[in-house]
Amino acid sequence: MSELATLARPYAVAAYKRAKQTASLERWSETLAFLAAVLSDPAILAAATNPKGDRERFTRSFLDLCEGKLDREGENFVRLLIANRRLNLIRQISEQFEQHRAEDEGYVNACVASAYPLDDADRQQVEAILRKTLGKQPKLEITVEPDLIGGVVIRAGDKVIDASVRGQLQRLAKRLH
Repeated sequence: MSELATLARPYAVAAYKRAKQTASLERWSETLAFLAAVLSDPAILAAATNPKGDRERFTRSFLDLCEGKLDREGENFVRLLIANRRLNLIRQISEQFEQHRAEDEGYVNACVASAYPLDDADRQQVEAILRKTLGKQPKLEITVEPDLIGGVVIRAGDKVIDASVRGQLQRLAKRLH
């Protein structure tokens, strides 16, 4: 997994620099998210990673599939990725692009898994804790995972805060062994 992130890094950095130069961060975010969604289809991913496949034919077909969703720069980026056999890295490129954007704009994306739906007060409390802990404004993505039993697990960048009952039970079990 870290190897894919390493391979994706130069493409994400280049895309982010270009997006900043052209003041088109939102458009690039949407383009990369769209490409990641298209490549989440197993058949398309298999065609993209087929070493025996005709790259020129695949490029035409892929761009036809994306017609109307990509601007000229997006199409050129796709061509570059296909030529270098790196189109399969688009999810990692998109994630790293968003990390650069968040860092630049002073916020952090945080995934919050909760054992139960959070009300507004709970959400505000989580935001306040993350703002104090990370020193940035959090953008929360909240999911409900009943198997946590109680509490929350928060993932923000490379930090993980496990305040779930399941996590506490696992830590207790390790200590007892």
